[in-house]
Amino acid sequence: MSGMEMQTFRVEELKKVIETTIGEHGMPEKEAEMMAKHVMNLFGFNGRILDNMLEPQDRDVFYMLEDEEILTTEREETTLYDGREWRIHYWTFRKDRIGEILSGKIKTADFNRYPKAEDVNIYDEVPDDVWLRRSEEENEEE
Repeated sequence: MSGMEMQTFRVEELKKVIETTIGEHGMPEKEAEMMAKHVMNLFGFNGRILDNMLEPQDRDVFYMLEDEEILTTEREETTLYDGREWRIHYWTFRKDRIGEILSGKIKTADFNRYPKAEDVNIYDEVPDDVWLRRSEEENEEE
């Protein structure tokens, strides 16, 4: 993808994607709109943005969007005149994923793919014989 490729979606569409994907129950409309505008302003009309142009708080937002597969990173390497390797990191939109979300191919339930902490009990997955062995070892030590 060329860095000069123009965006093919609007702020309103990015807002909808953010609303339905960020957070356990989605993000409030006003916050999603502010985030969408901010992200689109950073990208401008380019298809990618240099990572080193971002402020730390912007990068945090980008990582959040990357977790939801809305953004992805790319890397280029070049050799400097003195022989050192130089890496350039970019952020790009996952237009395929955004399109799937907007078209409804991905349902909201798919976004909450990580279980809540209170719904997971790791001890349920430990076989009973492990508990028995541990109990027997403790009895032997006494």
